[in-house]
Amino acid sequence: MENQTVILEKMITSLLNEKKYPSLRDILVTMNPSDIASVFDGLEPDRIPLLFRLLPKEQAAETFVEMEPDAQELLIQGFSDRELKEVVDELYLDDAVDLVEEMPANVVRRILSQADPETRKSINELLRYPENSAGSIMTTEYVTLRPSMTVEESILRIRRTGVDKETIYTCYITDNRTLLGLVTVKDLLLAEDDETPIRDIMQTHVISVTTLTDQEEVARMFAKYNFLALPVVDNENRMVGIVTFDDAMDVMEEEATEDIEIMGGMSPSEKTYSRATIWDLFKQRIPWLLLLMVSATFTGMIITGFENALAAQVALTAFIPMLMDTGGNSGSQSSVTVIRALSLGELEFRDLPQVIWKEIRTAVCCGVVLSAVCFGKILLVDRLLMGNSSITVAVALVVCLTMAITVLLAKTVGCILPITAKRLGFDPAVMASPFITTIVDALSLLVYFGIAKVLLGV
Repeated sequence: MENQTVILEKMITSLLNEKKYPSLRDILVTMNPSDIASVFDGLEPDRIPLLFRLLPKEQAAETFVEMEPDAQELLIQGFSDRELKEVVDELYLDDAVDLVEEMPANVVRRILSQADPETRKSINELLRYPENSAGSIMTTEYVTLRPSMTVEESILRIRRTGVDKETIYTCYITDNRTLLGLVTVKDLLLAEDDETPIRDIMQTHVISVTTLTDQEEVARMFAKYNFLALPVVDNENRMVGIVTFDDAMDVMEEEATEDIEIMGGMSPSEKTYSRATIWDLFKQRIPWLLLLMVSATFTGMIITGFENALAAQVALTAFIPMLMDTGGNSGSQSSVTVIRALSLGELEFRDLPQVIWKEIRTAVCCGVVLSAVCFGKILLVDRLLMGNSSITVAVALVVCLTMAITVLLAKTVGCILPITAKRLGFDPAVMASPFITTIVDALSLLVYFGIAKVLLGV
């Protein structure tokens, strides 16, 4: 697919240079809007407006939605009022809201000035919902039917109004805006009698969300129930909009990206890597690096406090990195597993005792195997092959006991912190690799030197 995009970019650039605009238009009209947007991303900014104007009106609007915010802003700045109005009129309401949220204030004012009063009112209403709520990602463009309508009347209504709706496959049955049920186009087309009332074939058990439902929960419901659209209601079960599958997919991508960035020790960013400047990457990474650097001071303080032990038994120093790395890796494994389960709704705070018990048993199994292998490695490789006579059986025993206890502590900490964070209202990903590694490093050193003090008398 990437190769195709590169070939298209070269072809389009060549046609642009030769000013073969009819040929360009013929190629563009056959392409998917997402592919056109990808091609635009690889072109010089001054060439994008020219190509965009070659697109038919409807295709231009669909392509505009798929473009990066920087390219959208560039086009808006170059649009005449008439061109901007044509694009805004073709946008679905949720796409228009996303556009307004991404643009600077001066651009937003111009966009809203070209929208018709009804659209402008709807955009402002959706913008009032809390960020990351179902209300903020829903659209009000959906098909409604009355329960008294027949199959034939319903189909006629869909034909008459469906052109401006985000989806027509699922139609919602309402009475004075109260959600009563739903019916699919498949149900209508397969109905035995065109005069059958909708109330006789509609589904009355409708799963819905409220406007304040968290968008992550909405996305999970799409994954669980395989919805194409999900109705959004207010506190009185009055229908106010729908969330469509494409918006749910966007939420999943955003949340997954955010969790990956946090787990990697970075502040979340709305910009893609290709769009991010060096300054953007610096601001994203430096706070976490500073925090983790300062937190590592505790590790240094522990090592400093046991300088005498290390001086008496220098061989202990060589195994510190291995113990700390193993502990960090063990904690990360548990935290990633638990965070995924939390994101999928598999775990709640009440499950914490069961999770701890499962991780303890897992840690015992892992710790025994790791310690056994480590014991053999220390005696065979470090002592015999490398000829390090300072490494004794007692030293190997200290290292292996520490490793077993470190794995146990790491996996326990790795499962407790994310669940506790979720309970307290924090993002579980915040308690992932960086913090867990720092905590486990300190604990592993304390255990290491404690065991060494007992067994070696240092």
